[in-house]
Amino acid sequence: MNIDQLNSRYGAPGRIVFRPGHCGYPNVVLANKYGTAEIALLGANVLSYRPTGHAEVIFRPSKRDYNRGESFHGGIPVCFPQFGNRFSKELPQHGFARTMPFEVAASEYSDEMTEVTLVLKSDDATRTVWPHDFKLELKVSVSMKLNLTMTAANTGKEPFGFSCGFHPYILLRERDGATVKGLAGLSFFNGFAGKGESQAGDLVMDHPTDHIFTLPSSPRHEFAVIDSGLRRAVAIASSGNDRVVVWNPGAECRIPDFDEDSWRRFVCVEPVSDWPDGRVLEPGGKYVLVAAIQSTMETANETAQAQS
Repeated sequence: MNIDQLNSRYGAPGRIVFRPGHCGYPNVVLANKYGTAEIALLGANVLSYRPTGHAEVIFRPSKRDYNRGESFHGGIPVCFPQFGNRFSKELPQHGFARTMPFEVAASEYSDEMTEVTLVLKSDDATRTVWPHDFKLELKVSVSMKLNLTMTAANTGKEPFGFSCGFHPYILLRERDGATVKGLAGLSFFNGFAGKGESQAGDLVMDHPTDHIFTLPSSPRHEFAVIDSGLRRAVAIASSGNDRVVVWNPGAECRIPDFDEDSWRRFVCVEPVSDWPDGRVLEPGGKYVLVAAIQSTMETANETAQAQS
């Protein structure tokens, strides 16, 4: 469908609007009284989330356009059918979903919520890199939070192994002024050091990190990025994942999308299904990963108390 057709079938004036995006593929903007979000149909990447009365929550690199098949470092990439590259060296880093066009399957809105559903299905292009039949659905909604629900389904006749995750880039004023809460006491694999360690307290983001945390068995996990520079907390809640990755590459990072100091302006807190071995999805089976992001600004009273 072209943009006019998408707006006619799935759009709603002032609430759900399709407009030109990357490489000739549309973006969709969701809006309501709680805020706005912009999602690229190429990769189903959430490029922006701005709650009403708040600053932008999501880091987006200076590189504004890219081609189909190229990675985009920023937003909230969807990682499928693998997270990272430790599950399968034959698949692209973080899989192929984040570089492929999704179709619009549905849209919905009410007084409290605005939502779009995007779908990627197996076809000749996906089978050239991964020989399995699947359906990947992503629901993105704006309510009092930004809500993401990824559902992976095995539509084939054989089981397949996979891993997946969300890769949110949380915008910061300055990395060294940020702290990630909710990790104290957890064991993690330090990807830079190549060894297992344990987190003694809150994770202070004053150094490069590539930490894969093992989470306790729980239906829901909660974390928070405290940004002293912007005087806000960004809460991240997830379910369906048994890992969370905290990543910031530091000054040595050389990613084409980034400016020289882009590493100072984000931290990634990433709900991940499994690492490094993945899980098996039987024919007809489904797996669901959920994440919600909410921004809270520090009030004047809180500021006064902190300074007293």
